[in-house]
Amino acid sequence: MRSVRSLLGRGAKRTVTITVVMGALLLAGCMTADDSLSTAPAGDTAILAEHGLDGLDVRELVETLDAMPLSKRTETVTTSITAQTLTLTDQHGRTAEVPMPSDEIYVSAAPYQSQTHDCYYHSPTGCLGELRNADVAITVTDTATGEVIVDEDTRTLDNGFVGIWLPRGTETSISITHDGRTATSALSTVGDDAQTCLTAMRLV
Repeated sequence: MRSVRSLLGRGAKRTVTITVVMGALLLAGCMTADDSLSTAPAGDTAILAEHGLDGLDVRELVETLDAMPLSKRTETVTTSITAQTLTLTDQHGRTAEVPMPSDEIYVSAAPYQSQTHDCYYHSPTGCLGELRNADVAITVTDTATGEVIVDEDTRTLDNGFVGIWLPRGTETSISITHDGRTATSALSTVGDDAQTCLTAMRLV
């Protein structure tokens, strides 16, 4: 799995101004399962060009947006990630929809100690978790085979989330440890409506 930090170094060469209204501290920008997504045509790639994101593949787009510092957020574009699509919508109602990889799904998790919020579809430039830029250890295990899919020490991003690419069609268990405390949750990547945002992982 490619490092988000390496993409940040590359993304630093671009002027990225995409973001969404932050709103309340831990509620900004996240989507529940009942929220509807825009069905506007997928071809308006001018949004990407205007914000210095053209030329990136979908993995680079997702990781660059998720790793955006909070100080870079404005109110010009909203973003969301489902199992199928990365969607960007600007203040003029234009929408760009970029298909997600056919063999992988991107999931962002925000471990917390005292404050969290409901979320089902991750908004890389809208969601905000409690533990920003915190050292964590993350493990993801295939519950059917016992295979460890992810096992790494990393840091949460400036938005308080840690993002991982996982194979599709898999039932897993995810554990995140921070400062001697661990949160564990079931995580499914099965189906077109698979969850991409985990915010119910309380560290105990």
